[in-house]
Amino acid sequence: MFSHNSAYENALSFSRFDVTHLFSTHSDHPFFLEDQKWLTAEHYYQMSKFAGTPYGERIASAQSAEQAYKLGNVWWKRKRGDFVALRNTLMTRALYSKAIQHEEVSAALLETGDQMLIENSAYGHYWGIGRDQRGDNHLGKIWMDIRQKLKERSAQTES
Repeated sequence: MFSHNSAYENALSFSRFDVTHLFSTHSDHPFFLEDQKWLTAEHYYQMSKFAGTPYGERIASAQSAEQAYKLGNVWWKRKRGDFVALRNTLMTRALYSKAIQHEEVSAALLETGDQMLIENSAYGHYWGIGRDQRGDNHLGKIWMDIRQKLKERSAQTES
């Protein structure tokens, strides 16, 4: 049997796929990165798997984050060789760009204080905590790192 992680009880939880949540990769917060406008963080992240290819361009121009996600997770397409090593960096770049270009996102993130943030997908053990709460929660960790960076940036401007 799995033990309950009591640290998650007071955490702010969100779903990567919830288009209404500010910390979701699917939320409608377009941003500029690498001289291109991205509709969502999911578009940038999924396209990065196939960067520089026609298929990558198809993902970049997807009508929705859900469609970008589906196109980016097809098993028959070969991802770039260094993708696994870069995936956290790519997601961080997308989410940081989203946060600094949208005041409501950065404000909401700073309002969480030191609260733990968790991505609560039942099946996502890499980006979230998973159903058994033993997942890596990389998405939550990235948001907490961005929050710390925003705090440091704010402290520097106040000095």
